[in-house]
Amino acid sequence: MTPHIDTQARHWLRSMFDAAIASAQPAVCLPPHLPAPPRGRTVVIGAGKASAQMAQVLEAHWPAPLSGVVVTRYGHAAACQHVRVLESAHPVPDAAGLTAAQQMLKAVESLTADDLVIGLWSGGGSALLPLPLPGITLADKQALNQALLRSGASIGEMNCVRRHLSAIKGGRLALACSPARVVNLVMSDVPGDDPLDVASGPTVADPTTRAQALAILQRYRIALPPAVTAALDTAASESIKPGDTRLGPITTHVIATPDLALQAAAQVARQAGIEPTLLGDALEGEACDMGTVLAGVARYAAKAPSPLHRVLLSGGESTVTLRAPAPRQPMPTPGRGGRNVECLLSMALSLKGLPGVYALAGDTDGIDGLEPVAGAIATPDTLERAAALGQHATAALDAHDAHTFFCALGDAVITGPTGTNVNDFRAILIAATG
Repeated sequence: MTPHIDTQARHWLRSMFDAAIASAQPAVCLPPHLPAPPRGRTVVIGAGKASAQMAQVLEAHWPAPLSGVVVTRYGHAAACQHVRVLESAHPVPDAAGLTAAQQMLKAVESLTADDLVIGLWSGGGSALLPLPLPGITLADKQALNQALLRSGASIGEMNCVRRHLSAIKGGRLALACSPARVVNLVMSDVPGDDPLDVASGPTVADPTTRAQALAILQRYRIALPPAVTAALDTAASESIKPGDTRLGPITTHVIATPDLALQAAAQVARQAGIEPTLLGDALEGEACDMGTVLAGVARYAAKAPSPLHRVLLSGGESTVTLRAPAPRQPMPTPGRGGRNVECLLSMALSLKGLPGVYALAGDTDGIDGLEPVAGAIATPDTLERAAALGQHATAALDAHDAHTFFCALGDAVITGPTGTNVNDFRAILIAATG
């Protein structure tokens, strides 16, 4: 491929990623779903990486007085006049998140049936809003959260556990709002777009059970602090169920989804004369394995000659299972990982420099893993360039250190906090052969 094609491919991939992010901005997707003001008070609550931007947009479009509190990840705050914006840690919760949860419960005290609660929920809210059940400490929750993140459990499985160990999730915050009307505005970052799994569903009823939560922990052989075991053995850990007569009226709108983001990227592709194929918005599995599978799909597609450039688009949420060291070996230094770049590096290794195939993988919130890097781009000469720089692709993959690998090549994709979160984005461009 010529240098021109390489430059053009990078531009197209980044344009599709940017379009996916732009389509899910709160300023675009939130205003059409705002309810009418109530006769009484309007209280705004919310948690997630996009919650501050959502609150900012809500304030700009709300015609009546309001108050409230939302919590977002450190570095993702936005200026609001009437809604307090708090920050806490993600993905492992901290004391600031516990304080935010307590303040959110206080904000919805003593509401009436004339009042309205608007819930602004987006991905990341589970970690940002920790409030353990009585008897469970924040340290217990932190240890359990870290074990879940290392286990390879899916986001749905992790959230089922979180809902049954929380004093605010799994519908408990909805119960605290009663009898006020609750309107949830949800930006989905989960496969299937179930509001129950966005921020672990603080203001939606939960049909799952504590027995299911315990089974998940047993399936992944996660050692439990004694207080967690005791909590799951009692009815107090059961979440609020659908049909609970104590709940007030609840309406939920999913205002942004991974599929809509992929559709926006596909439109950009068509405008550039590229034929898009959507592989799905809910792909799940181990990031390394997903990269191998996507490489196989790309290789098969590249075998068919085409006069058009083509792009394979997909979304969802992969997982990374951190491998334990061999017996008597020290725990390795954690790599600068991220599920998107791990998937991309695995894909590049499987493609082995296949000509004409370029790919981008990134997180639409602008943060892949713990790094202030959204993702990266892989090209047919990625492995060759890496070898010339002394970067070993297989070793980087084994060490979960793909961010270091791609940053050394100058192929990291950096957006900064995007103000939205509709999960992972992957685009594989196959250059025309006809």
